[in-house]
Amino acid sequence: MEVKNPLYKNQGIHVITSIFTVDHGVVKVLLIKRNNEPYKDSWALVGGALYNNEDLNTGVMREIKEKTGIKKIDLQLADVHGKVDRSPVMRMVAISYMGVIDNQRVTLIKKTLKTNDAEWFNIKDVESMSLAYDHAEIIKSTFEKLKKQISKSNILKSLFPDKFTMPELQKTYEAILGVSLDRRNFRRRILNLNLVEDTNEYLNFEGKKPAKLYRFKEHIEEKNIF
Repeated sequence: MEVKNPLYKNQGIHVITSIFTVDHGVVKVLLIKRNNEPYKDSWALVGGALYNNEDLNTGVMREIKEKTGIKKIDLQLADVHGKVDRSPVMRMVAISYMGVIDNQRVTLIKKTLKTNDAEWFNIKDVESMSLAYDHAEIIKSTFEKLKKQISKSNILKSLFPDKFTMPELQKTYEAILGVSLDRRNFRRRILNLNLVEDTNEYLNFEGKKPAKLYRFKEHIEEKNIF
């Protein structure tokens, strides 16, 4: 590497996260409204430029905390986006991540020094929005990776840290995958894989049969569910 070569200059790294949730059977993604140029007042994924004195994990968690208030979230590396013109300021390579979280357990910061708002958007509505940078493309590719990833067991533990009913779990899989699953087969498959445990508790619904409550086991291996 020739350090003085001008082709190495004016390059940076973006750390970008697609944070997904499922709200009453609807898949949503977290977006922030930018307060600065470029793309001032445009909606964008959570993220920003990596400082040259921090590693990737430190940088992406800093950006999430600064711009949303979320302090803890399990992330997985999703992809690398390196189009030369993806930023109008300078060459910026984006390292993208994905995370799944229970939106009822977080209180979003609506305004920061660099943002004007933060909100959950229906994944289907995002398709028609004009987002900053190439974030529409990043959401699309990351969501496809999420669909593949939930066929393995452990990623949805972030959505259900406590107790849940089997219908709730099934609706979450159906919402993300965009398919309908047979109730009996789904329940049998989940139980046979030894992913969850019976809490011996029930959730009562007015006029309906009580629903048994389960929880994910503390330590489970990644297993192909479908």
